[in-house]
Amino acid sequence: MPTVPGQTEGFAARHAFDTRVGAYCVVIEEGKLLLTHLASHLFEMDEWTLPGGGLEPYETPEQAAVRELEEETGLAVELTELLAVDSFTVAPAKRIVEADRQRALLSLRIIYSARRTGGTLRPEVDGTTDEAAWIPLEEVPRLSRVELVDVALRALNGRRSAR
Repeated sequence: MPTVPGQTEGFAARHAFDTRVGAYCVVIEEGKLLLTHLASHLFEMDEWTLPGGGLEPYETPEQAAVRELEEETGLAVELTELLAVDSFTVAPAKRIVEADRQRALLSLRIIYSARRTGGTLRPEVDGTTDEAAWIPLEEVPRLSRVELVDVALRALNGRRSAR
């Protein structure tokens, strides 16, 4: 089994860690990207992200992506393509919840492209986001945003240039 530079064999066997699997959607209409704003009462950062979130038990990534987008934006979508799978690890000391700071977090993110099929745009109620908006693609680079947005746009641009 290959190791990560700076890590030794068997890290997972010797260290506790959590795994979070999330599913997200890239929806573009008329040159605008659908984004959600992280809820200011939960997060210290003032950043935009893709609609989506964690899988629930017995839920497929596809089901989670569609459900999360509807919860966060009020819109219904149909998934059109798997764009990317991405991961990163959060060191224990960097975890948001103090009680979780004994374990690292491995975050696996599954990103789909989707098209809107219905619904009316509205913000999420009592959730992890507090605003949903269509942002012109040319304005996205100037937004304060999580890295997930850039991962998704690079994947989307890679697909377009490969065609």
